[in-house]
Amino acid sequence: MDWSDQKIRSDESWDEIRRCWEAGETGASLARRYQVGLANLWRRRASESWRRPERVDAKPEPVEGWDRWARARLDEFELRLAEQRALAMTLAEAMTGAGPPVGTPLWHVGFVLEWRAEHLGAEAAAKDRAWLTAKHPWAEGFWDEEGRLRRAGYVDMLILMANRAAWREETGVPDGVAEDVP
Repeated sequence: MDWSDQKIRSDESWDEIRRCWEAGETGASLARRYQVGLANLWRRRASESWRRPERVDAKPEPVEGWDRWARARLDEFELRLAEQRALAMTLAEAMTGAGPPVGTPLWHVGFVLEWRAEHLGAEAAAKDRAWLTAKHPWAEGFWDEEGRLRRAGYVDMLILMANRAAWREETGVPDGVAEDVP
């Protein structure tokens, strides 16, 4: 072996090699450029614990482009907001109205009945019971033996069980699958 062919690299050279490697360049390209053996580069990398910073990949651009994608998300948001506001108005009317909670969406009946019983008193709760059980005989289970309204979660479960097919259709669960839900 001819010792005159060996090249000793300065610490500054190795610092530059390290910065380039940590920036993402390959070991092979650095070994070629700085004329250091690839094995030496890997040995130095391991002994000095070089680490490449974790890079976060940019979110891929949607097929329709960012502008159209963002507008579609805005339209969805505005629609969802309008639906939520309409529901809030319907629930507010049902909760504070003098008559029965007509027009209350089925999945919110338990919440509305509980709120009305707590805030409008026993007379309103009795009227609600008479109105609802005349309309839906299965709703009799909403009240216990002493005539007290059960908790909203229990009422929700009864509504869900009585209207299982409607729930499955609304949520998109096909027939013949997940038969134990709900």
